[in-house]
Amino acid sequence: MPPITNQPPVRSVNGAGAIGVALIDSTPLVREGLSALVHRTPGLRWVGAAENPSVGLRLCERLRPNVVLIDAALDPRGQLSQLLGGQPDLSVVLLIDDARRTTQYIASALTGGVRGVILRSAQPPQLVKAIQSAHTDGRYLDAALAPTLAAPLARPRQPNGPRQPLSQREHQVLQLIADGLENQAIANVLFVSVETVRTHVKSILRKLSSRDRTHAVAVAFRSGVLNVDETMPQSRIGRD
Repeated sequence: MPPITNQPPVRSVNGAGAIGVALIDSTPLVREGLSALVHRTPGLRWVGAAENPSVGLRLCERLRPNVVLIDAALDPRGQLSQLLGGQPDLSVVLLIDDARRTTQYIASALTGGVRGVILRSAQPPQLVKAIQSAHTDGRYLDAALAPTLAAPLARPRQPNGPRQPLSQREHQVLQLIADGLENQAIANVLFVSVETVRTHVKSILRKLSSRDRTHAVAVAFRSGVLNVDETMPQSRIGRD
């Protein structure tokens, strides 16, 4: 098994409190390039890089980065992203190539705990923004991927007639699902019971004619029910 590559931070640039960044990518040039970018960016701290998922998991367990970027080609089914995305103190950012630039893959990643999705061909300033936004805001989506989320998703035949609109609370629940929260976390945010959240989720799936939560998010983005840059201010979150 190849060793974990780890370099000490440059203390003159990246001091205490900087965002620790790691990378899981099979391309040496990408690993070297991101390392150089992080080292020269104030507020970021290079933790290390791995060339495959198994080593990447060890890296994250040992060195505890704040943000880990993952080459989507190494995680075609989203298993690694979901595993790492379940850690509350770690933000996962996916580097998407053309092969995985699909509505289904991106929607699945977002609902699986990924906090950022960016094109693999993104420019260095975009990568820095993705790292910072994923860590501080808990969300980043490359603007170039907006048309992908708006594209039709292969799905069963739509029922006839207009779609029933979501209630305000159902819309809030759907936003939190899109942010990667599970039912218990949604219940905590909205100050309701888990059973109430489950009821809202069932209603959302029915109204959006969706087969599961991932499909509901994809349908919502495609139909305009959710917007790519939409966030839910805390002031809008009320009690039932």
